Amino acid sequence: MNPTTGKTDTIRAIGIRCAAPAVALALILTGCGSDGDPQTSSSTIGAVNDINPKDASEIRDGGNLRLTLTSFPASFNAHHVDSDGELSDLVAWAMPGTVTSNAAGELSVDRNYFTDVQLTSTNPQQITYTINPKAVWSDGSPITWEDLKTQANALSGRNPEFLVSATQGYSRVDKVERGVDDRQAVVTFGKHYAEWQGLFNPLYPKASMETPQAFNDVDRNSLLVSSGPFMVTSIDKAQQRIVLGRNPKWWGDTPKLDTVTYSVLDYSARINALQNNELDFATVSGIDEVKTATNAPGIKVRRAPGVRFSHFTFNGAPGSILEDPKLRVAISKAIDRQGIATATQNGVVENPKPLNNHIFMEGQKGYQDNAAAVAYNPEQAAKELDELGWKLNGDVREKDGRKLEIRDVMYQQDSWVQMAQIAQQNLAKVGVKLTIQTVPGNGLFTNVVDPGNFDIVQFTWSGGTLPLGALPQIYAYDPALPQSNKGKIGTPELNALIEEVISELDPQKAIELANKADRMIFEEGFSLPIVQSAGAVAVRDNLANFGAPGLASYDYTKVGFVK
Repeated sequence: MNPTTGKTDTIRAIGIRCAAPAVALALILTGCGSDGDPQTSSSTIGAVNDINPKDASEIRDGGNLRLTLTSFPASFNAHHVDSDGELSDLVAWAMPGTVTSNAAGELSVDRNYFTDVQLTSTNPQQITYTINPKAVWSDGSPITWEDLKTQANALSGRNPEFLVSATQGYSRVDKVERGVDDRQAVVTFGKHYAEWQGLFNPLYPKASMETPQAFNDVDRNSLLVSSGPFMVTSIDKAQQRIVLGRNPKWWGDTPKLDTVTYSVLDYSARINALQNNELDFATVSGIDEVKTATNAPGIKVRRAPGVRFSHFTFNGAPGSILEDPKLRVAISKAIDRQGIATATQNGVVENPKPLNNHIFMEGQKGYQDNAAAVAYNPEQAAKELDELGWKLNGDVREKDGRKLEIRDVMYQQDSWVQMAQIAQQNLAKVGVKLTIQTVPGNGLFTNVVDPGNFDIVQFTWSGGTLPLGALPQIYAYDPALPQSNKGKIGTPELNALIEEVISELDPQKAIELANKADRMIFEEGFSLPIVQSAGAVAVRDNLANFGAPGLASYDYTKVGFVK
């Protein structure tokens, strides 16, 4: 599940809910003194997108699209544990996938890369992938069945030396065989996999996947080869800048843009950069930031509820202060999520409210409120803390000589801090001291989150049209292969239920089982979803076919500036 959507969500999250976390869902509360009156938008996903749709004939040839990152990629391998959702957004311009999605989340085969993707058998489950005969890597070599075979093996989890972010789906693949020719792959599963359509999004070449060393290092500093309409053409780590240019081996429609430039930029600098015509796109949130963008000349605020959500994830690893699930649940009950939703989204969405599901976004088929176990109830929270032996001693509770002081870590950004401050005030009322610690974007996950150097951590997950893959990736727990389970929390019972969900080929039954698992996740005190992204973005007003896509995929060949 992580930052902008389009093929990012198609590429990473369409099948799994993007494996890597995003740090860029900012909920800005600071004032700007604007007099504008921006419109509010619905918080329900799946109905619309807002990308200024234009026919290719209306878009000028050429131009440079200027985008931002909050940190320089730790790896350009989107399947590596060090990658994040921002990297997924970047490689979406340059790497192949199997399916695309419309605004309603309905899937279709991405015919740039595959002429057909079919479930050809259910016993055993078998998928036949027929590769577009024109599809080649940027070095001129054809995309073949061996690329799929090598990726399936690397992401299977069978060899822990492949430092993968997730194994969902691939761990169930029994074999990948050559079909009628090198341009067809037949994938046979040893166990059923419900969200088979999400596999190979994105697809990497055999050379990047064939050994642990290749997987971990070949794409560490750039993409070895690409296969999209764009490819990485220059990287300047000193200037924190990455440029993508047209791929000369691309066989599809000629892209409208000449280049796409990503620059690492502090989140707080985005709006000024947009106003100064140094940037063409930025996420905006909080009424004041939306007002600023609304009143900026040449800027348009576009809206479509996003597939990202902010959350507080707890560290339940052995020896941590929050190891006890009952303690995590009690603390959860003391945090006013509605208060955070109102403070951060009032005036931006019609009816701000917290997200009450870890798997489905509001408006998505399957969404229901499963958060009863952590409903805001500070009196009950205080009672449960007493029963657990955490007794008030002055302003802060203690147990066995240890104070109930917990450290909340987040990206160094005012919006995250202000969300934490609301929780800090809530928890202080029940005798829990919350210390707020901010860290830079560079190294946040590799140096802080992945090693478990937190009691609570705040970041965002990105969802997608096939969200069930989030369950084994994030919420199942195997100490030998934690994947994206940042809090090291889980139970054998939850693991078994997740196995049921992922093995269910009946979509309605899978949804019912997923919601049962979600209730268990809340009862375990795994994490607290806070709010679903309002999906507001500020863009150059002449930018077309790019903006707030909701569940839809981008067609990167049609992104550009109107004539």
